[in-house]
Amino acid sequence: MQNNKKTIFFFGAMVCALGMMTACKSDNKNNENNDNMKQELTLTQEWDKKFPKSDKVEHRKVTFHNRYGIELAADMYTPKGAEGRLAAIAVSGPFGAVKEQSSGLYAQHMAERGFLTIAFDPSYTGESGGEPRRTASPDINTEDFLAAVDFLSNLNNVDPERIGIIGICGFGGMAVNAAALDPRIKATVASTMYDISRNAANGYFDENDNAEARNNMRRMMADARTQIYKTGDYGRVGGVVDPLPDDAPWFVKDYHAYYKTPRGYHERSGNSTDGWNIIGIQSFINQPLLAYANEIDRPVLLIHGEKAHSRYFSEGAFEKMTGQKPEPGKTTAVGNKEIFIIPGAVHIDLYDDEAGVIPYDKIEQFFNDNLK
Repeated sequence: MQNNKKTIFFFGAMVCALGMMTACKSDNKNNENNDNMKQELTLTQEWDKKFPKSDKVEHRKVTFHNRYGIELAADMYTPKGAEGRLAAIAVSGPFGAVKEQSSGLYAQHMAERGFLTIAFDPSYTGESGGEPRRTASPDINTEDFLAAVDFLSNLNNVDPERIGIIGICGFGGMAVNAAALDPRIKATVASTMYDISRNAANGYFDENDNAEARNNMRRMMADARTQIYKTGDYGRVGGVVDPLPDDAPWFVKDYHAYYKTPRGYHERSGNSTDGWNIIGIQSFINQPLLAYANEIDRPVLLIHGEKAHSRYFSEGAFEKMTGQKPEPGKTTAVGNKEIFIIPGAVHIDLYDDEAGVIPYDKIEQFFNDNLK
């Protein structure tokens, strides 16, 4: 029986290998197909970011596609005067935000420090393609990071052996999932991380972590799907509430201070405007992003604020990756995994430079050490 299992596994591996060889031989045809399915995106050319433009980098708009044929829009930042093949970093997040907000800020800062970077809008979001708008998927949004690595790996001025990623907030969880899936990603940073799958399945602070609560959510989503199919209207839910009620939870007030004020408001951001379509995060309930995070053998840096309501997500990810609980609110390192805690910082302090606490020096050193 054991020999039969080995034979079946070997046969499956051979089929896989043959399939990859066929794909390589069919390169020209595949490229033609990619050209045919390429979507035409409308990209804003003026500087409409929530941060000033740096005079130390070159900036341009680029596009690339993922394996679902969705065309993604990105801002590319290149150090001025850079020569040769550079280490590169792909950045995305927060969940519901756009590249004109936090991800672009991180990307520009890291380009100032010598890396070629892209900040991209995820599928169905911002200037990227995909219908219906404001949809999320643990698979597709993880794939967005992998597609960014595809794109960077094929640039003449990028060293494909020196590619890292940064995920912010909800895309921190997606970044960790991408790292577990793709060994081309040599180093990963998750900043002020949210595990959207844990949040969707358990509620905030795991207060609804029980079968009854999840089944109620599943029934609500199922009923919504019936109505959506009937009416064709996906509806919207989850944008940051405005005006802010006096009794709003403090983490909602935290988000309001960024997304609903001139500090961070952007018209293409779902968090700043009307949120996600009603069934937009349904699949996250049953699909934990961190399932195989313990198998990541490359370096991961988790950055979080000491007073962030979301700190438990990074602490949970660190425990999943290392098998050890960090001391709550304390910087802890085990092997090539580290959770770096910023004293006094709240969740949105890591969204922009207003509080001046984003540890760019730490991030630069991490990537310099691990993208050699």
